[in-house]
Amino acid sequence: MKPMNIKKLASLLFQRSVIVAALILVQAALIIGMLALSSAGYSYVRWGSLVLSVLAVLIIVSRQTDPGYKIAWIVPILLFPAFGWLLYLLCGGNKLSARQRRKMQGMDRTMLEQLERDYKAEQLERLGADAANQARYLERYARCPVYTNTWTRYFPLGDDAFPVMLEELKKAEKYIFLEYFIIAPGVFWDSIVEILREKHAAGVDVRVIYDDVGSLNTLPMNYAHKFEAETGIPCCFFNRFKPIISIRMNNRDHRKFCIIDGHTAFTGGINLADEYINQKPRFGHWKDSAILLKGEAAWSMTVMFLTMWEYIRDVEEDYSRFRPAALPAEAAGGAGYYVQPYTDNPLDDEPVGETVYLNLISKAKRYLYVMTPYLIVSDSVNTALCNAAKAGVDVRIITPHIPDKPLVFELTRSHYEPLLEAGVQIFEYTPGFVHAKNMVVDDLCAVVGSINLDYRSMFLHFEDAVLLYRDPTILDVKRDFLETQFKSQPVTLEECLAHAWPRRLFRSILRVLAPLL
Repeated sequence: MKPMNIKKLASLLFQRSVIVAALILVQAALIIGMLALSSAGYSYVRWGSLVLSVLAVLIIVSRQTDPGYKIAWIVPILLFPAFGWLLYLLCGGNKLSARQRRKMQGMDRTMLEQLERDYKAEQLERLGADAANQARYLERYARCPVYTNTWTRYFPLGDDAFPVMLEELKKAEKYIFLEYFIIAPGVFWDSIVEILREKHAAGVDVRVIYDDVGSLNTLPMNYAHKFEAETGIPCCFFNRFKPIISIRMNNRDHRKFCIIDGHTAFTGGINLADEYINQKPRFGHWKDSAILLKGEAAWSMTVMFLTMWEYIRDVEEDYSRFRPAALPAEAAGGAGYYVQPYTDNPLDDEPVGETVYLNLISKAKRYLYVMTPYLIVSDSVNTALCNAAKAGVDVRIITPHIPDKPLVFELTRSHYEPLLEAGVQIFEYTPGFVHAKNMVVDDLCAVVGSINLDYRSMFLHFEDAVLLYRDPTILDVKRDFLETQFKSQPVTLEECLAHAWPRRLFRSILRVLAPLL
């Protein structure tokens, strides 16, 4: 082996993600091995394991969770009763310590205290009962108000959003809050850091949050401490990833926020890494999206960030210091239109992200266009999409043609067949990878955010999105979908049925286990 190859292999083997994965596999092997050895010689251990597996199944069935998630756990537990119950004990459900539960309840309470005064869902009655009911749901269950006086701008590519983000960051006078799933050194992040340094030196309050798993392969383990020590800018990670088998490692901060002075904010699919602006090709052309808000609605996103900051840093903030005294001139351009940023907490037993999608799907009359990197839908969403298509709604979905994760891509394709049979049109983006998470309905509503159509986004991750009602930007989201469709190839039912039976069987197995992947 050449010296260079040895060096590359050593670098790969000593990556943090590889080491963590190896330690978890060792733990799993030890647990299964110990249970197998103990059950081989003692009948009471085997019977005890069987009883525990039955109890685990009963607990799963009784819980108010997605049916697909229940099936995904019941099958392996019944197939491997010797250790299936233990895996569920370690990895099943959303288990919180008493301290974590209090902190989560505190986040919800703070959202209510800071934002309840902004509730105005009843104003949407003039747009129709569907719009008002949707806004009312998000105010009651996500604590997220609907706003007017908010100008919006949609970006069909991260490449387009990047220079505007830099421009807006340079305008910051009081604070800059960044919260992203992935941060990676490169053109994008380095350009932002340069501005953050200047602003911090000028007295602007700058704060950064990143997800430890999302940045597992891009940042060193102690990056937050090094960054804060070097720049003086407060920086922290969400949910340190530890090499232990635990469901808590599944709850990630998948939100994307760039917030400036409480009146300007970006969100969408893009992370702070070069592939998101096509500076670092990985899976062909990276098709993503983002949205800019200027006006009242940005305050809601500021509160979302601050509640997460309080949770991670274990501090209390004086929110009155951050509420903007005035709005930018552009905000007047949003008068009469409605914008509702919202967040989804996976630990409160309220599937906000899925519910919003289901509401939009069920209310569609003419068309429903969806862009998503992963199409790993629950039974509820699958049924809703099929029913909409059967009722004559023009349902179209765009997914990637070049995958970022081969197994997940195969799982996405495993969901095509029933949707195509119902009349849903599916397209794969030929130039590369679609990472945008958009839904647009009947020129009346649109969602742009971080929420994929998969189990992780719906049930395991902290997510965020922006819901637009009768806003002119809705037509920009629609236009982007149609232009992207022209660059995509249609998927036919005949293609799906033509695959050999081993592949179709494999896809069926993947669909059953989808909630666990």
